Amino acid sequence: METEELKKIVESALFAAGEPLSLDRLQGLFEEEERPEKAVLRETIEALQADCQGRGVELREVASGYRFQGRAETARWVSRLWEEKPARYSRALLETLALVVYRQPITRAEIEDIRGVSVSTNIMRTLQEREWVRVVGHRDVPGKPAMYATTRQFLDYFDLKTLDDLPPLAELRDIDKLNAELDLRLPGEETGGREPEEGVSLPPVDLEPVEYV
Repeated sequence: METEELKKIVESALFAAGEPLSLDRLQGLFEEEERPEKAVLRETIEALQADCQGRGVELREVASGYRFQGRAETARWVSRLWEEKPARYSRALLETLALVVYRQPITRAEIEDIRGVSVSTNIMRTLQEREWVRVVGHRDVPGKPAMYATTRQFLDYFDLKTLDDLPPLAELRDIDKLNAELDLRLPGEETGGREPEEGVSLPPVDLEPVEYV
């Protein structure tokens, strides 16, 4: 297959998919006799990324694969396409998410120990409904409490390829800095003018590897 034809097919598929596509899924577009090797697909993607230089869109790799997306510097204008007001998340929810992100896998009781207050069922339900957090197992202690970790969808949403792309915890000692680094808002939501609330300080930890499914 000609290089230019392959570029057109991959570009069309990425635009039409509406979600990130992995190399395996891209290979699945082709019959076996014409199926390109992954190395060839990577070269094609790199060529498409080069084509995007200086344009309003970029081709990025996230946890689930590759996708086209608007550049961050255009978000101020593009976000106005959505008339519905974005949801605002409570301080407690953002602190809970931050602790899952940096202490995963972690139980609800461990989150409560660090925050010093109880974690409502609604917070855990919201994080799971957003598909940012999931149960990955149960701690081997009395009661077998569920352990929570982030999902591939979390990485995709926050434009991360792996957990290694997270801001170093040594540089983020409170929720305000974490919020700014990760931009824990829905598209179009502004932070302007809100006074920071008193929150938790996040203790230094090493991230444990999490297997995404």
